Parts: sequence; structure tokens; C-alpha cells
Amino acid sequence: MEVNTKVLAKSEWRSSSEAILPQTINTERKKTNGYTIYPYHALGNGKINNGYQTLVSWIIEQKTVCIEGFIGVFWDDVYYELNEELQKKGIAVNWVFMTDSMKGSAEIQKLVDPFLGDQGSVWGTKATLALSDFFYADQLLNEKPDQNFAVNIAIGIGSSLLAWNAPVVYFDLPKAEAQYRFRAGAVTNFGSTKIEGQSEAYKRSYFVDWPVLNTYKAQILNKISIVADAQWKDSINWMFNSDLQQGLKDMSKSVFRVRPWFEAGAWGGHWMQDRFEGLNKEEVNYAWSFELIVPENGLVFESDGNLLEVSFDFLMFAQSKAVLGKHATVFGTEFPIRFDFLDTFDGGNLSIQCHPSLDYIQKEFGENITQDETYYILDCKPNAEVFLGFQENIDPKQFEAELEASQELSKEIDITKYVQSHTAKKHDLFLIPNGTVHSAGADNLVLEISATPYIFTFKMYDWMRMGLNGQPRPINIDHAFKNLNFERKGNRVKEELISKPTLIEKGADWQLIHLPTHKDHFYDVHRIEFETEITIKTNNTCHILMLVEGTTLHVETENGVHLTFNYAETFVIPAAANSYKLINADKTKAKVIKAFVKDDIKISFN
Repeated sequence: MEVNTKVLAKSEWRSSSEAILPQTINTERKKTNGYTIYPYHALGNGKINNGYQTLVSWIIEQKTVCIEGFIGVFWDDVYYELNEELQKKGIAVNWVFMTDSMKGSAEIQKLVDPFLGDQGSVWGTKATLALSDFFYADQLLNEKPDQNFAVNIAIGIGSSLLAWNAPVVYFDLPKAEAQYRFRAGAVTNFGSTKIEGQSEAYKRSYFVDWPVLNTYKAQILNKISIVADAQWKDSINWMFNSDLQQGLKDMSKSVFRVRPWFEAGAWGGHWMQDRFEGLNKEEVNYAWSFELIVPENGLVFESDGNLLEVSFDFLMFAQSKAVLGKHATVFGTEFPIRFDFLDTFDGGNLSIQCHPSLDYIQKEFGENITQDETYYILDCKPNAEVFLGFQENIDPKQFEAELEASQELSKEIDITKYVQSHTAKKHDLFLIPNGTVHSAGADNLVLEISATPYIFTFKMYDWMRMGLNGQPRPINIDHAFKNLNFERKGNRVKEELISKPTLIEKGADWQLIHLPTHKDHFYDVHRIEFETEITIKTNNTCHILMLVEGTTLHVETENGVHLTFNYAETFVIPAAANSYKLINADKTKAKVIKAFVKDDIKISFN
């Protein structure tokens, strides 16, 4: 990503209406009962440093350094800022630029093409490439520090591939921010000189750049001395990896919340926009909140008012056993469950869609687990509905023919001829195992509780609307009909796909409700309802929770951590926390959703 961003104005290097994470923050948090979009985890004093000047002082002491990082980093800016500080100090530097050892863009394109699927397709296949495949091996071996210089610095992705006995500085970047830079045309994919459209750049990132760089990040984790946050254009915050690892270790035994991020969409609504402080009121709508979609979320740390965000991968690479407990042997470093919001309040219906079978997603796209979902209705209007399952008299061939005619002729369909519509009520749970036809109707705020994969949606019908870019949204009838389960129809839908709450146990002022998921779901859902407080054991399993009724909740863990969470905020209790106490800060009953992996799961990974 060699782009000279020094000449780019802010509007040109980042295309988003969302505010960038503040580099510093007032640590005396406002007393509020509202959702916060910048949750952070305090590390204590003296852990996070600010600016290139302080980093340069450390680099000079080391004499030889490798500066690594993630896709989307403005490497020209990093070089400019570091070199300027070194020149001020009169230091002679030998700079080694990793782009000089990288294969040409045409050669790299041939390397990655097998993983990108068809041109114009939304999906590819997870790359099995190594980072070293993008470089000439002989040039990596021949690149040596020059002892005639006071300081030697190798800079760019792949610098730690060099045979240098040198500390590594890792420049990380939130994946949301990388996408904003792609949209602005300020960066390109790894090893590419071509500025792609948004969908092609995202596909290349998801299926090639991210898996290759994440794998390498895990391999060099113990070699990293410093982690820097590169999301601000002219400055950085950085910390020693030893302090980061201690923070991650502490977090893995207590409680944490990731930084959410938000996206507009063709069907998006205004529930979040009206209620979440800090969201842009001028944005056209908000369709999604990435509450806990950890392939793209980050964790924010704080020290002395300085903030630093790292990708969620850092936590899983270092502490997966503590986070997942008994299920770490199944999922490894892959976090299995996601929470996100689908906001259609005063918006539109989602597309009529389904998701791939486990076998299909593994063979076609290289994923390990599939997109098994549930819809928990956090809020809705009286007229809200959920489309789920087929009508008893469904004729698959007729359905397919009408979908194809609709796409070809831009013709509307009465979708309820084929797909059932169900009235949505607050706290309902609709079950959507893979292969199930479904959609959330307008005027819902859906908490989507799901297995982690999140981009494999096969749209069959999209109500004849355009995307926010004015272009038709992709329709995937062929993929869908290779995965649709036409036995989920008629009365079976209400019997098998709408959860029926049952009481598990109760106490003086609390009760534990089971919201059973489908037998194909590897996760389960409980709702905890209580007046004052309740203590819960993890049983060596990770719990993902949200306050779905009430205003404020205090959480205490065995190791003495005490955090407060507000209505609609997602938080995670790792398995290693052992037990935790939920304390209701309100006078009315609190209701908390808890999702967790079942004990008897059987998943065959690739």
C-alpha cells in the first residue's frame, strides 16, 4: 500500500461519516445510562505512549528494528514521521523498504486469483497462502543491516521475514478504518497497485489479505516488542507488547466489551441513530451494528487518557484457552459466536435470503463453521413481522422460476405465497439454522445471535430496490437453491423454528429461562431475569451477554474487576472468569440474554 498520503486531505484519505476513535479521552467518564460507542479497558498509568517522537527515542536505543503491520497502514506517512524525527536528532539511517523485495503486482495477482472466485462475485475462498509467498526469497535472505549506519530500519508488511535479529514494531489498524481508506481510494490491497471498487477490495481483504496477515501475526506474536495504533493520520499511540499481553491476560479472566462499529444499508432504520449517543445524526440510516463480529472488531485500551486499539485477534492468539475454556480444543483461536444489530425501525425489509450448509461453506468458501443464526427481538413496533420458513404448499420449481423472472424483468413478487410471515414481539427468538429461508421485516430492532461467519447471505429477492450506491444489490438464486431446506415449511416452522421459553430454575427474586435453539445450532441461549443480583458460574464456557431490559448493570468477577454496562451493550465473560455477579442498578426487573456454546457439539473443521 504505497500511497503518498501526505498530499491527501482528510476527506480524501478516509471515506466515512463515522467519527474516528479519539486519540485521548477524559478518563472521568460521564455518569450516563446510555450506550457508549467507545468502550475501553483501563491498564493503569504509564502503559500507552503518544507520538512518533517517543517511539524514535526507543528505536535509536535498539539500533536495528523491523517495522511490521497490517493492511491499510499508510506506510509513506509512517516513514515520513519517523524519518523527520530521526533527522532532527541527526541520526544516519539505513532504510530498507519491503516493497523492494515484493513480487510484482501482476505476479501477485496470479497468486491470489484462485481465491477470489468469479469476477463480480461477492465471495471467494479463504487463502492458504503464506506471507512469504508474496516476496522473492533470495532478496529477503540478501537484505542485511548496514553497520555503517547508526540505525537500520526495515519498514513495511513482511519486514520480520528478514533474517535480522531485531525487535519488531507492529502497526495495527482497525479493519473498519481500513475499509474507510479503501472507500476513499487511499490504499490498495496487499501487493496490488490497482485501486479496486469497494466490494472487490473487501473481497480481496476478507479472503486473502486478512487470513494471510492474521496467520503471520500469530506466528510473530512473541517477536513483537511494540504495538502501535495507526488509525490516526499524523500521530500514533503505542505500547510495549509485554504490557499489552498482560492486559489481554487480565481481560481473559474477567469481562470485556469490544468496540462496536456501525454501517448504513439499503433497508436500514433509525432505532440506534435515535438512541446511541455519538452516532452521526446526518447519516441516511444505520442498518447494522457490529456489536461482536470479532473478525472485524477491536479492543480499546486506556492509560493516562491515551487510547490504543488492537484487533480482537491479539486476544485469541494469546488467550484462546482462557477465553473459550473447554471449547478451545474445538474452535482454536476462532471465536465462535457473534452479536449484531439489524435495525429496520422506519426502514425496510431485509432481503429474502438463506445461508450455506456446513459442508457447502467449507468446500466453497474455506470457512470452518457456517452461518447459523437466530433473531432475538429487542424492540419492535406493533406491525413488525419476521419472514421465516416456507408455506406448506411450496413448489420449489415454481418459486425458483418466479424469483428468476423477478430478477430478469424487475417484477415484484407476493413473497408470502411462498414464505411464511410471523408477528414479531419483544423478546421472541426466531431460529434460523442454515438453509432456512428468512428475513427481518420493517420496524424491528433485531439482536442477531449467530455463529461467527457473517458475509455468506444468499439473497433471492430484495423487494426491487437499489443499494445506497444506486446500483442493484447482488442476487444469488443459484447459491440459495443449492442450500435451501424445503422441509422447513407449514406447521413445522412454528414447532421447530420459533423458540419456546421454558423455566430452568428460580430463586426468591430471579429466574433462569431457557430459549432453546435448533438442534443444528452449536450454541444455546438463556435469559436471566432478576430484581437485585445473581451469581453465575461459567462452567469453563465463554458467555456472551446483553442487557435486553433495564437500564444499567454492574458486573463483578472473581478477580475483582467491576464494570458497568448499559442497555443494549454486549459484553463477554471468558470461561476463565469462573464465576461472576450481575447486579441490577435499577428498581425494575433486569433481563439479560446469555449465549454460549453447547457442551455436546460435534463440528468437523477443514
